[in-house]
Amino acid sequence: MNRRALAAGALVWTVAVTLLVAPSTAAAKRYWVPYTGTLAVEGHGYGHGRGMSQYGAEGAARAGKSTGQILDFYYRGTKSGKTGGPLRVLVTKDTTSQVTVAARRKLAVRDLADGRAWRLPRRPKIDQWRITPARGQAVKSAVQFHNRAGWQRWPVPGRTLLRGVGQFTAGGAPIGLVLPNGEVRRYRGILRATPPYRGAGIRDTVNVVSLDQYVRGVLPAEMPTSWSMAALRAQAVAARTYAAYGRRANRSRYWHVCDTTTCQVYGGVRAETKRGNQAVLGTARTIRKWHGRPALTQFSSSSGGWTVSGGRPYLRARADRFDGWQGNANHRWRTRVDSARLERRFGELGRLQHLTVRNRDGHGAWGGRVQQVVLHGRRRTVGLSGESLRFALGLRSSWVTFGKPPIIAAWQRLGGAKKSPFGRPIGAESRVRNDNGLTGARHAFTKGRMYWSKRTGAHGLRGAVLTYYQRHGGVRSSLGFPNHPYAKTDGGGHKAQFQGGAVIHHDRWGAHAVTGRILRAYRRHGFVNGRLGYPTTEVRRIDVGRRVKFQHGRITWLRRSGQIDVDISR
Repeated sequence: MNRRALAAGALVWTVAVTLLVAPSTAAAKRYWVPYTGTLAVEGHGYGHGRGMSQYGAEGAARAGKSTGQILDFYYRGTKSGKTGGPLRVLVTKDTTSQVTVAARRKLAVRDLADGRAWRLPRRPKIDQWRITPARGQAVKSAVQFHNRAGWQRWPVPGRTLLRGVGQFTAGGAPIGLVLPNGEVRRYRGILRATPPYRGAGIRDTVNVVSLDQYVRGVLPAEMPTSWSMAALRAQAVAARTYAAYGRRANRSRYWHVCDTTTCQVYGGVRAETKRGNQAVLGTARTIRKWHGRPALTQFSSSSGGWTVSGGRPYLRARADRFDGWQGNANHRWRTRVDSARLERRFGELGRLQHLTVRNRDGHGAWGGRVQQVVLHGRRRTVGLSGESLRFALGLRSSWVTFGKPPIIAAWQRLGGAKKSPFGRPIGAESRVRNDNGLTGARHAFTKGRMYWSKRTGAHGLRGAVLTYYQRHGGVRSSLGFPNHPYAKTDGGGHKAQFQGGAVIHHDRWGAHAVTGRILRAYRRHGFVNGRLGYPTTEVRRIDVGRRVKFQHGRITWLRRSGQIDVDISR
């Protein structure tokens, strides 16, 4: 993890781990994608959530807890123990087929075929040495030096080539590994050129280092060393134990752990800090054991308030009261993500319409972390785990919920699928724009449609009113967006009000729009409840202006005077 945002997923182990999945307490829930494609996301935590929360460790330290108490809380039932010995670390930054190091005093090369070693000559013109596969002899390796003339072979005394795996040492001093970009990164211990499989014509770089030296290069990369010493020591023990577990699990492999977030971030000497080294020294050789063996001490940045079951008795899900201290911006967070990321990743979807979260782990807000989710596209559906969704969208954790588009929020307030008069949503929300440039959304339902704009809010239409509105151009008509709820009227009719007028419907008289000053006069006279009753015509042009007829009269706008004439026949 970097120092600003402790990296998520730092401990996704390379051996199979069976997770104990708690039954979800939350029913399947659907989240609709707005027409913009932007999903509003709220979440808890950062990382997989198993084992120790690093922010939680700091919160516990600030609450006065000791290193032992922190470890007891996150790895319940484990016991303190001791271990040491070498660890083999795969250096992934070196992507070449050889191991190249900077020349220095006491630099030596060893042939692991028989254990013999040779001190390499130190000459002013030699700046680098390397172990590289011998041409045409995959099992053997050549030793070469670099000077102004380029790379030259150094004949290994008595054998010319190394007969087996070769490695560099420097009498206990750090060795500078030359990376492909020219950067020199120093590592303690041994730098070994190891074939990844028998007969391989390439070499991987493996740093063989003591456990404590390894942890010195891990701790500052995983936790800010400005934090409390109790938290730093807990991190040192967790990192050391995790490496010891990996060493035991992968003892027959040519490397035990890697140097990335897939295992633990390891930066060599460059990563070390004074306070980090103090924490390592203060917990020297200390690990946590379960039944006498190194425990799988997984950790992640922030639990968000609940840890996740890790499939072991000492990695049970539990409420984490220490994670939510003021300095933890990952405890609860908000972000926005583009649904197009999912559409690109899963091209068979087509346009993403909605997501259905089928299962959660049952712990904390919203029912806890997402375990299963189904993506519903226009063409196909795709099922994912919560962690797969997290990585596909670049989220901090799988403990998330998604915001509701305004139309869906309004529909749910009306009773949703069970009680809403508009039925169920159909397809995806779409973008609409009126002739005045106002942009909004439209969503079809089984029994109507709903419209939204920032200026007017979300409102639905159905029946004859919706048919009239669509026939006359919808939001692009002079009516614009609906701006009041669709409602029943006295006498068995319905009404809907818009930016540019109102549409009133009765089965006997049909649906008609009333607009402008005529509408204002109609409202003053009681609307459908007044003496005029329901409109029976559209707004029509006449010689003197415009007119609407009603059941019991008419309203006329006089063009010349601008006045309104209301004629009630009863």
